[in-house]
Amino acid sequence: MRFIFALLFAISLVSCNDSASNGYKFEGDAIGFENGDKIYVFTLENKQPKAVDTLTVTDGKFSATYNKSEGYNLNFLRIDGVNGSVLYFPENVDMKAVVYKDSLQASRVSGGKENEAYSEFVDKMVSLNKVKQQQMERYRAAQQENDTAAITQVQSENLNLMNEEIEFKKDFLSKNNNSIFAVMLISEMVSKKELNPNEASTFIDNLNPKLAENELVIDLKNNVSSLKKASIGSKAPNFSAPTPTGEMMSLEDALGKYTIIDFWASWCKPCRVENPNVVKVYNKYHEKGLNIISVSLDKDTQKDKWLQAIEDDKMDWYHVSNLKWWQDPIAQQYNIRAIPATFLLDENGVIIDKDLRGAALEAKISTLLGGE
Repeated sequence: MRFIFALLFAISLVSCNDSASNGYKFEGDAIGFENGDKIYVFTLENKQPKAVDTLTVTDGKFSATYNKSEGYNLNFLRIDGVNGSVLYFPENVDMKAVVYKDSLQASRVSGGKENEAYSEFVDKMVSLNKVKQQQMERYRAAQQENDTAAITQVQSENLNLMNEEIEFKKDFLSKNNNSIFAVMLISEMVSKKELNPNEASTFIDNLNPKLAENELVIDLKNNVSSLKKASIGSKAPNFSAPTPTGEMMSLEDALGKYTIIDFWASWCKPCRVENPNVVKVYNKYHEKGLNIISVSLDKDTQKDKWLQAIEDDKMDWYHVSNLKWWQDPIAQQYNIRAIPATFLLDENGVIIDKDLRGAALEAKISTLLGGE
């Protein structure tokens, strides 16, 4: 599980004599380690891993004593030559680690409410992932046997399992609002679209007020606020960019009775595969009020390819591009992380649907303009 967050955290080693009043102990069992092996303690500073201590294994054990610190913190353990890390949360209480050299995934740190809640969460996710793997094996077997009934059954069970996982995560967030990990989980669920921006805002508002000034929370709030601007029910952010002939064109200039904002690029194979379907829908419904404005994420060295793709794919509608690839300001404004991506707007520029493709796109436009 990967988490990339900015967190400023200072931690230092102190003498054992001061541990009772000023510090806490961090002790561990190192399974599969040799004497002299090193375990490295890291934190994150300015979004980069920062080493804060090196622990030496002796007779299968390691230990250290650290100063207590204010605020909410995040640490992780790493081992030379082993991929992955062991995440844990310093809480100014004595902690116990069990680290398996050949299985960091099974390694755990206990001590403190955050670490206990995180361990319970990971155990549940491991359990769900085992079921997912079993379902995948059943699905492959059903495919090989061309058993459509079994395929449908597995797909239905998998959908139920996905819903169970999301509900478990939401329940976890409702019960653990005093946790750095809760902030991390909200961020991950937003990125995976398991939470919409409004749901995310509700969980953020319920976080312990002491977390409010944490950089993690500030970044998350800014991200969710940005997502809200391009969410269903919001007015689509206006933008202006050069057309293929160099004139500036705005979204407002392109609005019709219904308008599709289409993010694509000449180099994007899924986009090029989808283009004939969009052309079909446009040709069928343009005279009834459907407009399209495509925003290309081509590079400044790819303008010729952009123009050629428009011609080759017969995309006879509005086009703009800043030719800045993923750094395109419109893409950033709309939080585009993958293409193709589409937004469907009504005549007032309000987003009424997103990411419709293939038959779903035609069906939606048909319900809106089919009777015109």
